[in-house]
Amino acid sequence: MSHTFDKSKLPSRYVSVGPERAPQRSYYYAMGLTEEEIARPFVAIASAGNDSAPCNTTLDAQADICREGVNEAGGMPRRFNTITVTDGIAMGHQGMKSSLVSREVIADSVELSVRGHCYDAIVGFAGCDKSLPGMMMSMLRLNVPSIFVYGGSILPGRYQERDLTVIDVFEAVGKYAAKACPLSELTAIEKAACPGHGACGGQYTANTMACVGEAIGLSLPNSNMTPAPYRGRDEIARAAGRQIMSLIEKNIRPRDICTREAFENAARIVAATGGSTNGGLHLPAMAHEAGIDFDLFDVAEIFKTTPYIADLKPGGRYVAKDMYEAGGIYMLMKTLHAEGLLHGDCMTVTGKTLAENIDEVTWNPDQKVIYDAKTPITPTGGVVGLRGSLAPEGAIVKVAGMHRLEFEGPALVFECEEDAFQAVEAREIAEGSVIVIRYEGPKGGPGMREMLATTAALYGQGLGEKVALITDGRFSGGTRGFCIGHVGPEAADGGPIALVENGDLIRIDANAGTVDLLVDDAVLAERRTKWVPRKNDYQSGALWRYAQNVGPAWAGAVTHPGGKAETHMFADI
Repeated sequence: MSHTFDKSKLPSRYVSVGPERAPQRSYYYAMGLTEEEIARPFVAIASAGNDSAPCNTTLDAQADICREGVNEAGGMPRRFNTITVTDGIAMGHQGMKSSLVSREVIADSVELSVRGHCYDAIVGFAGCDKSLPGMMMSMLRLNVPSIFVYGGSILPGRYQERDLTVIDVFEAVGKYAAKACPLSELTAIEKAACPGHGACGGQYTANTMACVGEAIGLSLPNSNMTPAPYRGRDEIARAAGRQIMSLIEKNIRPRDICTREAFENAARIVAATGGSTNGGLHLPAMAHEAGIDFDLFDVAEIFKTTPYIADLKPGGRYVAKDMYEAGGIYMLMKTLHAEGLLHGDCMTVTGKTLAENIDEVTWNPDQKVIYDAKTPITPTGGVVGLRGSLAPEGAIVKVAGMHRLEFEGPALVFECEEDAFQAVEAREIAEGSVIVIRYEGPKGGPGMREMLATTAALYGQGLGEKVALITDGRFSGGTRGFCIGHVGPEAADGGPIALVENGDLIRIDANAGTVDLLVDDAVLAERRTKWVPRKNDYQSGALWRYAQNVGPAWAGAVTHPGGKAETHMFADI
């Protein structure tokens, strides 16, 4: 051990210092700690590891290696686990209602464990979509020195000389329904798509939020794109354990790192990589924890001026492994910073600024994944915010890789995703339709389900850009096509989406950032007099509690007042 730490201002003094804490210390002796070890700072190592899905199966092993780094640098690691809900398995059925709710449960569970045991810092490991923002939300909420570590992406599968991701399986289901894919081929794709451990490989939600971790400064540089099976992940985990002790020593906290400017950097990276629309949900939720105003409209403003420069699936050609080999997120940030598109003076967990970290990176002109910001794939818009008479509180769409940015057509209305998916499978969707799936919002679902099963089936049937889909729910980062989510106000709150009827014309213009219901105000007013709020099927338990507390999607679908309402923060107890 190379450092001696003064615990007089650290939270763990309440469970380890002074005669009155003898009962607490007796528990640490029971676990084999020495007097010297009890005197060290206590570092929470929070792992979302479990056997639910390959995204999470390596996390506990990485967390255990992180212990070694903490010990080497003079800390005392205290590991615990939290839950995850894995979207790829929860997708397309009622289980998906648990997905977004799990973000809050993860943040709450990490908060409660850290508060209850008075830990001095956090190193958090996560792999599945919602566990990344959930873990980072807890760090911002508690504001003790923190480092976020992504478990890493899966390697691509291979089938008939092409790379596969799980999205290929979802789309093959649509091809099978359209009789364009025999069952034997669907089975072969299913068995080849996911060859081992790690999170979904394209620029879907997990990898998007992993990019956010580095861009916002909470993750070590060039750590999150390293694939899960690579041995380099062990050293990343160990390095995070060592570095957390430096952050304790220097008292560098998440809210010192995640400023308004850092959130702007993070939004820039979501758009530049053609990332998941869920970035427009999770960034406001993270900012809320720190008491920073940064909602969907703020995110969308950043998107408007961001070049799309990473050729990543689902809109592009490459996966996370290719991004790693091309130089990772810092390679992408190198060219954005050179064009004045990033705030370089933001602090990071290295103890250096973002610009100082970027200066250590040499641009690689030979790689094919990341375009120079001077010559982008498109000048703006991997992801676009929308607003209009159908969505007064906003909506969001991913346009990366799309060839069509305007759409007008008659509405085809469904009251839940299952009904829409059944119509898709039965091939009842006509070209030119605007599919509306409502009562799937944060409150109305409850839980704001993703619609990947439906959108992928549409693509599998060749309808990908021949129809549009609009919902007050949301979409997977793997979704492609004209798919608009987060429509607010949601149907459960009586938003305009609740008043749409079959045949109503809807106009979408992603260039102008608008989504409008082309129905006279007088007609809508008449419909509103007949509208009756709907009760969902979840009238007890966690989903009921979530529905009572959750706020609108434009503000991050959060469930508590956030950092602005604090009278004190945990880190200062």
